[in-house]
Amino acid sequence: MKLKVIIDNNTLIDRYFLGEPGVCYHIECDGQKILFDLGYSDAFLNNGVKMGIDFFDLDAIVISHSHLDHTWGMEPLLKRFNEELMEGRTYKRPRLVAHPDIFVPRSFNGMDEFGMNVGADKVFKYMDDNLSKEPIWITENLVFLGEIPRLNDFESKESIGSIVIDNAPKEDFSLDDSALCYKSKNGLIIITGCSHSGICNIMEHAKKVCGDARIFDVIGGFHLQNPSEIQLNGTVVYFSKSNIQSIHACHCTDLGSKIALASVVEVVEVGVGLELEY
Repeated sequence: MKLKVIIDNNTLIDRYFLGEPGVCYHIECDGQKILFDLGYSDAFLNNGVKMGIDFFDLDAIVISHSHLDHTWGMEPLLKRFNEELMEGRTYKRPRLVAHPDIFVPRSFNGMDEFGMNVGADKVFKYMDDNLSKEPIWITENLVFLGEIPRLNDFESKESIGSIVIDNAPKEDFSLDDSALCYKSKNGLIIITGCSHSGICNIMEHAKKVCGDARIFDVIGGFHLQNPSEIQLNGTVVYFSKSNIQSIHACHCTDLGSKIALASVVEVVEVGVGLELEY
């Protein structure tokens, strides 16, 4: 598997790409080309072109969860697809892999649009529907984990804004939050967006889905942005017992959390332009 970081909060020195608070990765695995999350704007398109990525040759687009910093790049991507058709050309029609709740309206801190800002009817004019709460094997070795069971008592305990269900607002615990897992010969590679469902919950679910207790690497946001002492300590203890080779904690993982995790596992820098191969 090959993974390129197209969007992250951080950019690497002497790599002249655009950064923004968001996530977008390009993944090549078992002959398939996958885009994981779409960032907040069209910055991922600009970066991707400079990286030589062909956005008209994608087999799947995976959305980790509906929040705007992971999905608002959908609109400029659909615009590019439409322009390609206007020019009399075609593109490979990707399937959209995500939790069914990604299109449900969400709000946060006075923002009425905190989730996906493009409706399902428009998205599926350009993509195929592959939404599921259950795990989806995208390739022989790469799986979308589906809805993550919330098992740990130290994470995923606080709601983030509200969600509208049956025309009524309710606390939003981001049940749509999921991740990818790659089965490598050295163990599992976990690829996350924000880990609202809990990074340790995600890892435990990945072990169950893949039938492998070995975690080799984790890349993505850990949802450790000013975490409570209980959450941070619980996460550090979990990682200390996991025998992980290294982690690429980024996006919504603050410096204090990285320093705490670095006491029990190697923390590797992440930024736009980073390329990983497993």
